Amino acid sequence: MANFSRHDVRKGLNALRWPLRLTRAGMFAENLWQAVWPLVTVCLAVLAVLMLGLQDSVMVEVVWAFAVIAALAGAAALVYAFARFRIPSHAAALARLDETLPGRPIQALMDSQAIGESDAASTAVWRAHQALMSARAAQAEAVPADLRIARRDPFALRYVAVLGFAVALIFGSIWRVGSVAEMGPGGNAGLAGGAVWEGWAESPRYTGRPTIYLNDVADGTLAVPAGSLITLRLYGEVGALTVAETVSGRTGELPPASAPEQDFIVVQEGEISVNGPGGRTWEVAVLPDEVPEIDIIGNADSNALGQMTLPFAATDDYGVEAGEARIVLDLNAVDRRHGLTIAPDPRPEITVALPMPVAGDRTDFEESLIEDFSEHPWANLPVTVTLSALDAAEQQALSEPRDIILPGRRFFDPLAAAIIEQRRDLLWARGNAVRIGQILRAVAHRPDDVFRKDTNRLRLSRAITRLETLASYGLTDEQQSDLADDLWGLALAIEEGDLTSALERLREAQERLNQAMRDGASEAEIEELMRELRRATDDYLRQLMQQSQRNAEQNPDQPQSGDPQNQMQMTQDDLQRMMDRIQELMEQGRMAEAEQALQELQELLENMRVTQGGEGQNGQSAGEQAMEGLAETLRDQQGLSDQAFRDLQEQFNPNAQAGESQGNEGRSGGQGRGNEHTEGGQGEGRQEGAGEQGGQGQQQGQNQGGEGDSQGQGSLADRQQALRDELRRQQGSLPGAGTPEGDAARDALDRAGRAMDGAEEALRQRNFADAIDNQSQAMEALREGMRALGEAMQQEQQAGQQGQGTSEADRRAEAQDPLGRDSGSNGSVGTEEGLLQGEDVYRRARDLLDEIRRRSGEGERPDVELDYLGRLLDRF
Repeated sequence: MANFSRHDVRKGLNALRWPLRLTRAGMFAENLWQAVWPLVTVCLAVLAVLMLGLQDSVMVEVVWAFAVIAALAGAAALVYAFARFRIPSHAAALARLDETLPGRPIQALMDSQAIGESDAASTAVWRAHQALMSARAAQAEAVPADLRIARRDPFALRYVAVLGFAVALIFGSIWRVGSVAEMGPGGNAGLAGGAVWEGWAESPRYTGRPTIYLNDVADGTLAVPAGSLITLRLYGEVGALTVAETVSGRTGELPPASAPEQDFIVVQEGEISVNGPGGRTWEVAVLPDEVPEIDIIGNADSNALGQMTLPFAATDDYGVEAGEARIVLDLNAVDRRHGLTIAPDPRPEITVALPMPVAGDRTDFEESLIEDFSEHPWANLPVTVTLSALDAAEQQALSEPRDIILPGRRFFDPLAAAIIEQRRDLLWARGNAVRIGQILRAVAHRPDDVFRKDTNRLRLSRAITRLETLASYGLTDEQQSDLADDLWGLALAIEEGDLTSALERLREAQERLNQAMRDGASEAEIEELMRELRRATDDYLRQLMQQSQRNAEQNPDQPQSGDPQNQMQMTQDDLQRMMDRIQELMEQGRMAEAEQALQELQELLENMRVTQGGEGQNGQSAGEQAMEGLAETLRDQQGLSDQAFRDLQEQFNPNAQAGESQGNEGRSGGQGRGNEHTEGGQGEGRQEGAGEQGGQGQQQGQNQGGEGDSQGQGSLADRQQALRDELRRQQGSLPGAGTPEGDAARDALDRAGRAMDGAEEALRQRNFADAIDNQSQAMEALREGMRALGEAMQQEQQAGQQGQGTSEADRRAEAQDPLGRDSGSNGSVGTEEGLLQGEDVYRRARDLLDEIRRRSGEGERPDVELDYLGRLLDRF
């Protein structure tokens, strides 16, 4: 170290030549980037816009404004660059490099000894220090440049410009930059014919007319509908082309005639001119939009439930958009008597929307307004109906007013009709409240003579009390409406009895079936909904029959409506064929036809009227329905007993084959076997072996029990419980009450029910022997009940036939039920009297059985048909 000299110092500094040069170059790049980054950002942004061709899709004024802004920004960025840029010096680069080394060795090598230079020891120490610093300086490396400018660009504008430039490189073109030159003075010289224009005439969408390209239309007449949109685009030097028009009717501040983009709507006839090179002039003729027409084309009609049908026809050149009907009370035509003598309360006119065709042409169509105004205060009063139609141009047309009687439901029961009349008076004016209370009290003066049910009497008494109480304080609109609703419900209950609930179930079943058609239900769902519809139809017809019987008892001298020989007769088979046709159409996917057929069936059922002394459901009286239901219950009970006996055998002989116990299965016993071995077989066997009405509860129990254990006792117990519930339901509607025979039938059915309860308990305990004993008692009691019920029916028929002196034509009419079938001599439906007798019966049965066997042997038949034929052979 003592020999370290100045030569060694210079040698050490020379070794730093390249690290120092690289450091200085990095400082140069750092200063340059910090100075020019705004200028680079502006340049990249401008290039991105030009390469993407945005200047070609906006007005030239926007391009000029953008160019001025870009030039100003570029100038400012350039001034900023000159102000910020400095070339780094050698000393600054040496200082930055020295700062990266420990102890600042480069500065130490450049220093000289200030004191003690004459002292050898001090000099030796100094040279040793410089030698150490020289060794450290030899390890120096170039300092990288710091190009980070985040503090100077807090919004990262440089990255936005870089991203836009990258997008332009991918989706744009460098050649598009040259299109800017065409926007300057003289830049449009490259256009083939100088200034050019384009135009379109777009008709309103509702007209369905195509758009007209105006460049293809020569000078002359231009016919367009009113409301057409005219679009003109002018290209080239601004002012070379101008537009003049007198069709829009615009006033006030208007765009300049030389504007590159011009849009206006034709509202009147006039002239459109494009002035300049290649310009044209058109005389615009406005195609008129005709006012729609609408008219009532028939009389207002109503069905049995008061639903109005009013046919109408509407036309328009471009199609009707909407329509409505306005119904106003014709006060001058009202018979101002009784409760209608005082001035009516003010009520708004009735406004309902008219039905429009969902699909198809609306330029000329016929439809029907279908509404139910039965509960409206103006029901069955004279009104004036006016229809209106609106087209897409908001032109409205009115029909000629039609004076009609607003259809509403008519009540034929005297008590119900009286209540409805007072309800009308209440809704006519609240001032009638006191008078209405007095009249209703007079109506209910002798309740035993007018009311069939105490509940109806109590409901009327409550309504009278509430009416009089509220009237003393002054009726409000809400109270008036509530009282009217109560009186309407009471009148319905008196008029129809139990028919209302049956009709609602029928409508609900029809609505569910309609929804299934729209939702595309499966075959299984369709089959279940059809079964539900059949059950609801049976209930509705039964209630019709009961209502007819009550009317006949109360009005024995009232003649039948119409001539029975001239009335259209429908048989049970006709109704069944209609339902089968609906199901077949649905399974084939022909939903529109199925919905139409269902609508026809609904209209038929709702308009059905049962004549005095006629039959009800399926042409059967209440007693015959009860007999049929009990017979079905007896068959089901026999089947359960046979299945329980088979299970008893298998309990003591688990290895017994199915064939050993087949002889123990009765008429319905196979249902239990099908429940064990084939899923879904129970439902099929039940449907074939039982009627729709008599076995609803039984069918439900069987289907629930189909998942029972291997022995089937849980399934049998559930089925036994369901059969007991079905018998309880049948007991509720059993005829012949009060007669010795009817009471005997009820006592026998009570014993049968108790025996069924014992059988169910025994089945749940796997005591098949006791279950079979109880089931045998139940079947015997059922047979006794059926015999007693048959005697009660015969007694009623004999009592009804006494004292009747009718003509042959009347007897023939009374001998037919509403479905056109002849009744038997004992009052039952005479379907057995006309059948083959003697040997022909057995011959016909043998022929049918041979035909079934022949068809079941034809393997090419569908599997569904073969399965059905197999089930027929198993039964017979």
